[in-house]
Parts: sequence; structure tokens; C-alpha cells
Amino acid sequence: EALPNYIISGTNGVSDLLEVALLAKEAGLLQPGEEPRMTINIIPLFETIDDLRGCAHIMDELFSLPTYRALLASRGDAQEVMLGYSDSNKDGGFLTSNWELHKAEVELVKLAARHGIQLRLFHGRGGTVGRGGGPSYQAILAQPPGAVNGQIRITEQGEVIWAKYANPEIGRRNLEALIAATLEATLLGREAEEGLATYHETMDQLSAIAYRAYRGLVYDTPEFTEFFREATPITEIADLNIGSRPTARKASGRIQDLRAIPWVFSWSLARIMLPGWYGFGTAVETYLETHGDVGLARLQEMHRRWPFLQALLSNMDMLLAKSDMGIASRYANLVRDTKVRERIFGAIHAEWQRSVRHLLAITNQKELLQTNPSLRRSFRNRSPYIDPLNHLQVTLLRRRRSGDTDDTVKRAILLTINGIAAGLRNTG
Repeated sequence: EALPNYIISGTNGVSDLLEVALLAKEAGLLQPGEEPRMTINIIPLFETIDDLRGCAHIMDELFSLPTYRALLASRGDAQEVMLGYSDSNKDGGFLTSNWELHKAEVELVKLAARHGIQLRLFHGRGGTVGRGGGPSYQAILAQPPGAVNGQIRITEQGEVIWAKYANPEIGRRNLEALIAATLEATLLGREAEEGLATYHETMDQLSAIAYRAYRGLVYDTPEFTEFFREATPITEIADLNIGSRPTARKASGRIQDLRAIPWVFSWSLARIMLPGWYGFGTAVETYLETHGDVGLARLQEMHRRWPFLQALLSNMDMLLAKSDMGIASRYANLVRDTKVRERIFGAIHAEWQRSVRHLLAITNQKELLQTNPSLRRSFRNRSPYIDPLNHLQVTLLRRRRSGDTDDTVKRAILLTINGIAAGLRNTG
């Protein structure tokens, strides 16, 4: 009764769910027979891009099994499905991750209706935009029609819990926003996704280009891992034991094995914020090379009419504003190989410029955060405190990596990490 849910991380096949059912039977949590009864909810978690693309097929195959349907009937014909924002982002980049999550929801809603099953989506969102974070109200309204349907489950993690719920009044207001968005998404009329076919085609094109750009940098550039480990504080984060889990799933230097939280956290501290925007600029620029002014007009229309794109670009707007390529260049200077530094940071800087330019054009803004003046003012007021901590951190990192093992240096790095994270917010 205390632990009714069993979540299966990395689900990529029907057998993953059936194995848990077998274990539940052996443990006495599932009673077989003519009227089988299951006392726990078996919840698949789809995390990678490929898993998101295949999740509807997997669930369709599962729901077609009479035995599993009988077990589900004992749970009120309700099936929860968890969607992973963090690992899908690390796997495919910000634009592709968000688009594949949206498409997966659309297909799962159709599938549940066809099988007569009550679907509840569990959104594994983190605190930062690169892990699905951002304003919860807009995020809920951006869900496709039928994906909320009176209920939604989301995770609140890390510093977000303290920021949202440490104060009772602020906590109450955040809960009110969640409830209001859930009611609005459920009750108010929304244009069916079938009526947005043209938008879907455009997003498919943008996503394919962004995916290639992101994978080309992160996974297909041989020196990228070297750049990442030297230009960000990832090594120091691992040494400081400030997380609840190791920074990597296994002892290796591969990006694939790195956990999503330190991945995003490292880029945030270096003021690059790469997981929240990289690939977008190339995607739009390539799209406009083919479609010209008509293409730009279509993207502007999509932004005006479509809550999904509004939420996506709003979150990207925030992260691009919090990034700082001047400060980032100081972190890049920690990379010892000059050629590696110039090539990879040059690519990152150029993509940042493209992303800012095209974001402003699509949203009809003259500057970042123009439509959110309160956040722009808040961050402007915080910057004089955050920026010096970044410069101090770079100096401390250089000292420590040069062989200074003084404990005060190690503690000073920890303090700068805490200070920068507190000032930026949405960091991990």
C-alpha cells in the first residue's frame, strides 16, 4: 500500500513489463487464476529517442495480450506510462527530444482510446529546461489534447522542490497553478492534433536537421568528450559528492554513460546551457534556405497558434538569455589543446548566434526575454553576483587542475558551484 508503483527504467520491449509481472507473482503481489489480481501498478519508462518512437507499438502489443488485460482490469483498466525528458534530451538534443515526447503522447492517447484504457502520463521532468523543466502551467497547457484528461503526474526534483514548496504560500500558489492548468487542459476546447498536420510536417523536418546537428557534435566528434571534460566542472562535480547518485552509470568516459543531471549541470555552470538549445539554429537556418520567407511566416504562425511551440521557444528563450558566451569562452580556455578548443567552441558559439537570431525572428522579439520583462529584470539584477563567481570558479579550476590539492581550493569550488546554481536557478 505504501509503494503501489513499480517503474521500469529503460523499457524497450513487452518482456520488460512481463518480467515484473512474474516477479510480482513470485512475491505474492499478483494472484493468477480465472480472475487474476495485481496489487501494484507496472509502469514502463521510455527514455531514449528510439524508445519514445517505439513506445506506442510496445504498449499496443502489451494491451493485445489477454492475460495482461485481465491484470489491468483488476487495476481499474488504468495504465500509467512514464516519459523520460532527461535521457531523451541527452540522446537527441532539445528540439528532437521535445518533439518525440509530444508525438509519443499523441500516439499513446490514440492507443488508449482504441483499447478502452484509462491512460495517465507520468512526466519525468527535471529542474532545468534541458531535463524538461520550465514553467509548469505552460508545460501542461502544451500537452496534446487528451493527454491530460483530468489527471497528470509530474516529478519535482532538486532545488526546484525548495524553490517551489519551502514557503507555504509559494507552495500553495504552485499547486494552484498545477490544478488550474490541469483543469484548463481538460475542459477547454483545443484543436485536435489531426488539424495540425502541416505543423507536424514542419516539426519533423526541423527535428531531423537538429538531431543530425546535435549528434554530429556530441557523439560524432572524436574530441568532444575531451572538450566537455576540460571546459566544464564535470570532474569536480563528480569529486564533490553533492548528488544522490554517481555522475555516471558505469566507470567510463563516454557521454552515453553519464547521467543526465551532471551533464546538464556542467553546461549550466559553464554558462553554455548547450542541452537547452543546440541544433535549433541549424535546423531553422536549413529549413529557411529551402522555404525562404514563406517558411519564416509558417514558423511565426505556428508560434502564435500552437501551445507546444510557444512553450518550447519560451523555455529556449530563457536559457539563451542565461547563457553567456563571453564567460563560456573563459571555461573553454581551460581546454589544453588549442585546435580542439577553437574548433568545438567555435561551433558552439556559431550555433548559439544562429539560435538567438532565428528565435528572435520567429517570436518577433528585438531582444531575449522581451515578452517576460519580470524575469529579464530579475536575471539582470542577479548577474552582478553570478558573473564574478563564474570568473572565480575558472581561476579555481585552473589551480586545482594544475596540481593544487589544498582543501580550501576544493571547498571554494564547491561554494562557487552552489552560488552559481542558486543565482541561475533551473540548473540541475
